[in-house]
Amino acid sequence: MPPQRVGALPRQQSLLLPAVINPFVQDTKLSNAAIIKCVLLGIFLVPLRAIFITLVLMVLWPVSVIVTFKLPLKGAVEPSTGWRRFLCQRVMAALGRAYFFSMGFRVVVKGKQASSHDAPILAVAPHSTFFDGIVCVVAGLPSTVSRVENLATPIFGRFLQSLQPVLVSRTDPDSRKNTINEINNRAKSGGQWPQVLIFPEGTCTNRSCLITFKQGAFIPGVPVQPVLLRYPNKLDTVTWTWQGFKSKTLLLLTLCQLYTTVEIEFLPPHIPTEEEKKSPALFASRVRETMAKALGVPVTDHTYEDCRLMISAGELTLPMEAGLVEFTKISRKLNLKWDNIRKELDGFATMASTCKGGRITIEEFASFLKLPVSPVLEDLFRLFDRNGDGTIDFREYVIGVNILCRPSNTEDVLKMAFQLFDTDEDEKVTHDEFTALLCSALGVSDVDMTKLFEAIDADGSGFITFNEFQEFAATHPEYAKLFTTYLELQRYQAIQEANPGDLELAGQPSSGEEPEESTSDKKDD
Repeated sequence: MPPQRVGALPRQQSLLLPAVINPFVQDTKLSNAAIIKCVLLGIFLVPLRAIFITLVLMVLWPVSVIVTFKLPLKGAVEPSTGWRRFLCQRVMAALGRAYFFSMGFRVVVKGKQASSHDAPILAVAPHSTFFDGIVCVVAGLPSTVSRVENLATPIFGRFLQSLQPVLVSRTDPDSRKNTINEINNRAKSGGQWPQVLIFPEGTCTNRSCLITFKQGAFIPGVPVQPVLLRYPNKLDTVTWTWQGFKSKTLLLLTLCQLYTTVEIEFLPPHIPTEEEKKSPALFASRVRETMAKALGVPVTDHTYEDCRLMISAGELTLPMEAGLVEFTKISRKLNLKWDNIRKELDGFATMASTCKGGRITIEEFASFLKLPVSPVLEDLFRLFDRNGDGTIDFREYVIGVNILCRPSNTEDVLKMAFQLFDTDEDEKVTHDEFTALLCSALGVSDVDMTKLFEAIDADGSGFITFNEFQEFAATHPEYAKLFTTYLELQRYQAIQEANPGDLELAGQPSSGEEPEESTSDKKDD
């Protein structure tokens, strides 16, 4: 009788691949006609616009210097008042509009901006380009959240300082806490401080979806006004995200356009319920849903951590998109931290080093495990392959390892597996014992297991101790399901010998019964 699949686990729809595959790629394709048009227009437009931009900056910089005269470089003790506030909100805002007009931007404003009393915080999305600063100009130069390093930027650093931004420092371990406290203080100042404008996504996307909102704008529990950004242009020359055109290329392409349209829509303020005040995550989620519905785009659980994983994937010579796992969903369901997933990426890269496209086939899977392709190994592979396409991507690997394998690698399971290998009970496993049992478990014969044996036998003693076996299992969790599958087979055979025909194989439904989900892979949304 051929080996039957043991412990078959149902696929879980909530952990299948995301509908939006990659929100961090800019895939604008320039046709020959578009290139020719850019060149012809650029010959005239770029020099003229460069002159106008320079003239605006020549006026903007001294006004910024006057506004920030004798103000502390980092951090604002109290809000600007009187002539400083007038120069900032009137004169500099007008110069800001002239700056973007010089670059060819045509601004369409919809809705009405709420006052700082009615909505102390403006949440702007989607964030997709460095041109998004235009919303700050249209909103009357509210305060923004910015990295402290940006203050050192020539001209624009002084302009940023005049906005009295909430500063974030990468080097200060208390920066996140201080930033939240500062946002909270300004939001609850009763209108003394200008509105705080925040891009809650925290990174640039391609506007195809709204990724997870960070909670900073929602922790104060005050009304938030959602602000939508759209760039309804035939040719996308503005999207600046993790993969695609560089900033200089996008700037040049934009300057070569006759005009670039940007729509800014102010939605009605979202007044939080008591429940939302107690849960910033819920508040952020509901504001995001409102904005996504108005934009007509989906939401995903991607975050900035996905971008970090993309960079790590690239460093490991994997396609950058291999690192996209919808970090929020994975970490919430599997209780994983970023460092854990980054370590899993190293293991996946080792396995995927021989294949192209960042996906693993059954052959690469078997080669990595130093085992032959067999029915049992194919069953294990299918458990990882959650969408059934015959390959495993990094997301499926993370889910498979943490749902199928890690819970099975307990010390009791490893001791039982080691005892099965140790047939003569001398507390060490020889090459022959190891080969005989593993071949039996895989349902194959006459296979050379020398490479795998040597990988476990760390000290090269010619036999495997329990400590070596345990250490190898901890660093190679993919083997755990093989061990537990073999234990289940042994247990089933023992029961069948005692009560032949009375019990069905674990994981196989009786006639007329529906299969039950395994609790090891059942995670509610």
